[in-house]
Amino acid sequence: MDRRLELNRGWWDERVPIHVGSAFYDVDGFRSGGSTLRPFEVAEVGDVAGKRLAHLQCHFGLDSLSWARAGASVAGLDFSAPAVEAANALAAEIRLDARFVQADVYDAVDVLSGPFDVVYTGLGAINWLPDLPRWAGVIAELLEPGGFLYLAEFHPFTWGFADEDLTVVYDYFHDPEGVGLDDGETGSYADLEARTEHNATLEWAHPISDVVNAVLGAGLQLELLSEHDYTLFPRWPHLEPDTEMLERGVAYRHPAGTPRLPLMFSLRARKP
Repeated sequence: MDRRLELNRGWWDERVPIHVGSAFYDVDGFRSGGSTLRPFEVAEVGDVAGKRLAHLQCHFGLDSLSWARAGASVAGLDFSAPAVEAANALAAEIRLDARFVQADVYDAVDVLSGPFDVVYTGLGAINWLPDLPRWAGVIAELLEPGGFLYLAEFHPFTWGFADEDLTVVYDYFHDPEGVGLDDGETGSYADLEARTEHNATLEWAHPISDVVNAVLGAGLQLELLSEHDYTLFPRWPHLEPDTEMLERGVAYRHPAGTPRLPLMFSLRARKP
């Protein structure tokens, strides 16, 4: 593993049990049925019944298992051993067609038995990666000819702002050295009150142009690029909850009557 990522793995390892037990993820609710996938993902990916799907950076697997519930045969990968252990345990308990392995995402070709019809990567993933062209090359190798990458992500537009308001405090553009984040605060997006020891991270901003160019550079053909005006957590205090939009969880939007800004984006790119 890239030595720069060890700091981040400590952050994620510590938060796995916090997330599994959190109301944010609501694992008990997931056990009883339903899906964690967002409506635009289901519409843009389409029917996955009978398809082989790889989920990179899958955390403890709720989105992966949602695709398995939709009929896919799923292989998930994450660099956190506790996350993979929790994902495999939940898959066995619910009896879904999914298996999970621990590895660096850049080693996915070596540890996953491809090729796959779909490579999916979900929200809050690529900001942990220093090298997007290498990432896209791995995905191209994992895909069956005619298969596609589907990426859903938090919009990089939101990266540059402070946590309290829309004051610009960070660069929008990529810095190869990354941005070290450690404000001394404990907790997690899933439980702001949790007591934690590993609170520093190293993250990388990737503007939309870098994402698209990495995908095109790997030989994939871009089929769609969408932007969405809601997100999954209260990125700023002024966002308002929408409890009707999602099957599970809460969506957050800018207040009615105020300018709408892009909060998430998605793309689909196919291997010729």
